[in-house]
Amino acid sequence: MDEELGALASAHGVATWYEDTERRRIAVSDDVVVAVLAELGVDAGSPAAVRAALADARAPRPGVPDSLIVRQGEGPDIGGSGEVITEDGAAVAVSGRLPADLPLGWHTLATDGREVTLVVTPPRLPAVPPAWGWQLQLYALHSAGSQGIGDLEDLRALVTGSAALGAGVVLVNPVQAITPSHPIQRSPYSPSSRRFANPLYLRVPGVEPVRQAELIDYDAVWAAKLAALEGMWTGQVAVDGLEPELRDFATFCALAERHGPDWRKWPEGLRHPGGGQVAQARAELADRVGFHAWVQSLCGEQLDAARAAAHAAGMPIGIVHDLPVGVDPAGADGWALQDVLASEVTVGAPPDAFSQNGQDWNLPPWRPDRLAATGYRPYRDVIRAVLAHADGIRVDHVAGLWRLWWIPPGFPAHQGTYVRYDAGALLGILALEAHRAGAVVVGEDLGTVPDEVTSTLHEHGMLSSAVLWFQRDKTAPGEPLLPPRRWPAAAMASISTHDLPTAAGFLRAEHVRVRAELGLLGDPDAEYQRAAAERAELVAALDAHGLLPDGTATTEADLVVALHALLATASSTLLLTSPQDALGEPRQPNLPGTVDEYPNWRIPLPVTVEELLEHPAVLRAVAALSRARPHALP
Repeated sequence: MDEELGALASAHGVATWYEDTERRRIAVSDDVVVAVLAELGVDAGSPAAVRAALADARAPRPGVPDSLIVRQGEGPDIGGSGEVITEDGAAVAVSGRLPADLPLGWHTLATDGREVTLVVTPPRLPAVPPAWGWQLQLYALHSAGSQGIGDLEDLRALVTGSAALGAGVVLVNPVQAITPSHPIQRSPYSPSSRRFANPLYLRVPGVEPVRQAELIDYDAVWAAKLAALEGMWTGQVAVDGLEPELRDFATFCALAERHGPDWRKWPEGLRHPGGGQVAQARAELADRVGFHAWVQSLCGEQLDAARAAAHAAGMPIGIVHDLPVGVDPAGADGWALQDVLASEVTVGAPPDAFSQNGQDWNLPPWRPDRLAATGYRPYRDVIRAVLAHADGIRVDHVAGLWRLWWIPPGFPAHQGTYVRYDAGALLGILALEAHRAGAVVVGEDLGTVPDEVTSTLHEHGMLSSAVLWFQRDKTAPGEPLLPPRRWPAAAMASISTHDLPTAAGFLRAEHVRVRAELGLLGDPDAEYQRAAAERAELVAALDAHGLLPDGTATTEADLVVALHALLATASSTLLLTSPQDALGEPRQPNLPGTVDEYPNWRIPLPVTVEELLEHPAVLRAVAALSRARPHALP
């Protein structure tokens, strides 16, 4: 790569090479770098443009940056004098170095004739209490009273019943907002907004209980619940009095009902919250705007009721909510936050053994420069929205706080590059908001991530992730399975995840069979052989730990119980299983690489909540977990 182009890319946090899963150095093509720089507002389309942009990037910029995020106890030099106005209004004079004893919080630093955001974050979060519990796909629950999809009343019943079994934590799939327009987005990891809640999960009076179908019909569920909610709506919300963020979200929902789910196809004057026609449209649609704001208040009430039930039942942690990597580019946050998003870019992953052509998740990333310019408030608001109803937050693809794989418009998934973020700032703000909420933080650091990600999570008192299939001893020949007693202590450990085979599915090689039938495998025989070898390795590990029945034939049910017993020996603070794993359900919730070819996010559990909590297979499976992570019940 041209030296000046490489220097310009580096100045803006754009990688010109990366390491693949085999630790090989892969060069990024010039045209990808130029395209990514363009999405950051940097012209690198010609040698002259590169030289001019590089000169600008290298120009001295005296004074403090747009945002200053520091850990409490640190006192960086600001290179001058000024005044800190704390969030409670106190004034603190500054000369040279910031005081190391500034209180935690969101403050303002006035210096050099400017006011910049100053965030003081905690050095470390408190220790996480040991517990076992569930990693839950909420939509998959059902009970005698549920209405075609698992809902927040089912969640309340589950946490109450699970606490009686000794569970102390429940991790829930993302419950962030949908766009209320058909077809309904099924994936919880592509929400319309990460700042608001999904009304599909409401238990709505007036909707008759529905016997659970073989697959969940999201469109039918929303049609029924929407009709009932409209029947309850009394028109008592004053739109002008709404908080701006809620007003914009509710406005988007009303506009989506009229103009369709993709704001990029709306009339020109409606394509931005500040567009010339938005205020007039909001006035015309005031009843619908108020309706959608009211629906959000119902979501908050039922989310809080489920959380309160976990506390009342004595769970030492409670409910942990999942934060997706991003949002649907056509959705509410894509519209409302477009000024701080790289709206034409999508994020994903470079090629690896699982996805040889890379992955495109169709999610627009934050622009790091604009996040800093706004004092990181849009990011903070997302974290706060999740923690408002949660006892913890799991950050999906937590390495995205360090870097994200940007795919510029017009390029395939494998032709992207990494863009760097200020991980110190993003992690510090996450720690501050979690500290204030009294919440635990878990980072999903599976796959190929920089080594510093896991170590830095632990330094901040946050948990990493450990999954049985991936925990291997990389220092030993052949990288055998790592004994769970050697797994990291500061981790949330599990047998599997929603994107991987269930316990029974792995034992049956169901993940191979399904992909082979869908034509997704180049060499199915080789995949079956590899699955058989992995199963044999796992069974040998169970035997080595003395977890298999003596002198009797080992059934699949025995192996599922043994896998839970193996998980119970882990050093990790949190031990989570899924209802699918405990029940011996062979179907995994999501099959990566598919959309409609596989019923992703649509498979209900084969039993009701009540049956789950009394199921003999479940009680056998979780017994070892309960013994390993006991806690006193109220």
